[in-house]
Amino acid sequence: MDTLPPLQTLLRLSNFGRSLYAPGYTYQPVSVEEIEQIFKTARRQGLTVGLRGAGKSYNDAALNGGGIVIDLRRMNRILDWNPETGVVRLEPGVTIQQLWQHILPDGWWPPVVSGTMTTTLGGCLAMNIHGKNNFRMGTLGEHVLEFTLLLPTGLEILCGPKKNRDLFYAAIGGLGMLGVFTTITLQMKKIRSGLLQVRAWNVPNLAAHLNALEAGAPAHDYIVGWLDATARRAGLGRGQIHTADYLTEEQDPRPQHSLRVEYQTLPSTFFGLVPKSLLHYFMAPFMNNPGTRAVNTAKYLLGLTARSYRQTHAAFHFLLDYIPDWELAYGRNGLIQYQSFLPKETARDAWTEMLTLSHRRGLPSYLGVTKRHRPDEFLLSHAVDGFSLALDFKVTDRKRARLAQLLQDFDRIVLEAGGRFYFAKNSETTPQTARHFLGQEAMAKFKALKKRCDPHNLLESDLYRRVFEEDE
Repeated sequence: MDTLPPLQTLLRLSNFGRSLYAPGYTYQPVSVEEIEQIFKTARRQGLTVGLRGAGKSYNDAALNGGGIVIDLRRMNRILDWNPETGVVRLEPGVTIQQLWQHILPDGWWPPVVSGTMTTTLGGCLAMNIHGKNNFRMGTLGEHVLEFTLLLPTGLEILCGPKKNRDLFYAAIGGLGMLGVFTTITLQMKKIRSGLLQVRAWNVPNLAAHLNALEAGAPAHDYIVGWLDATARRAGLGRGQIHTADYLTEEQDPRPQHSLRVEYQTLPSTFFGLVPKSLLHYFMAPFMNNPGTRAVNTAKYLLGLTARSYRQTHAAFHFLLDYIPDWELAYGRNGLIQYQSFLPKETARDAWTEMLTLSHRRGLPSYLGVTKRHRPDEFLLSHAVDGFSLALDFKVTDRKRARLAQLLQDFDRIVLEAGGRFYFAKNSETTPQTARHFLGQEAMAKFKALKKRCDPHNLLESDLYRRVFEEDE
């Protein structure tokens, strides 16, 4: 480790949407000592260090072009689990899948999960993920009891909501730019059944869509919306709402059965016949404007009758895992996801303008997802008392420049409406946009902490350079 990292470690890494790539000297440490040595080598060699978990960010958060990338997936031990209290202590490379499979048989579930179970807990905290229950349970960071953070200086600090509070609320959601989470202690959620009671119904337009989220959130444990971003005119913003509620032991006649890991496992075939690993090939021909409009219309028509059914926790939460490598269906240039968070008072008008603009320019989103949110205390927070809308866009060589312009125009609309953004998603955010929604005070606090924790500025990523360094 005293010389430049060997060339065989130089890997071409990508984001989750396979729309961005960057080379990095990649290491997979198994101990804190190895991470410390990497930092020392980086400083001697004049290299920067980026952090990577499962690489599931839709943007360049886990890329560090030309520098070192610490892949933390081998630091994946669950260090302690208390089935009486639901408190778990683990290393940053533990995935959500490892976590829920470890605790579920004891009647517990992670309080907040992402749309895929393959994300690592270190990555989830670096981005401070939210789920379909943000309105009720907040972000994952709100369930952290404490963590240890290894600074690039070699100092390891214990942080909690009351201990080193400033660093606690900045490192969670801090993009991995202040230090490395080495241990994380979390509080899990007690459940009585491995099943959820799910209800699904259609909403005809954006006003009804947002009204359903607003009215439904207080009455349910989870609520999420699918938005047909290809629909126009009177159907603009139409879609489908899904709510889910925990079952009691009395409601589930066989709770010990439904709490088994095997019962939760997602099937590997579709209708028991077609291997899901092949489905992205069948999806690809429909990844165009007419094809997606037809698929979305069929989905909406099939949902005209409201449904109520029971579903496992894994099936309800991890929709992105239903089809392996589904992002390949978007083609060789991949996809980007644009997610905006808007106050409940301005969301309808802003999203009406954005969806209309995307249609006018011939660039409709192929998938829209909505959620209800609440504010939080984290320094680089994306949260609002309102809603979020995530939109997936196919990237092509012919449309790349027009798509970039569309998203810049979206930023203007969102900022004028008092909205915010999430650093795990948007790949076009500028320093000016970040400064506008975060505010000068939050930006200054984060940069001061960065200087204190990382005085030699070793920790960097393509995202950090794009949004923060260009602002200096």
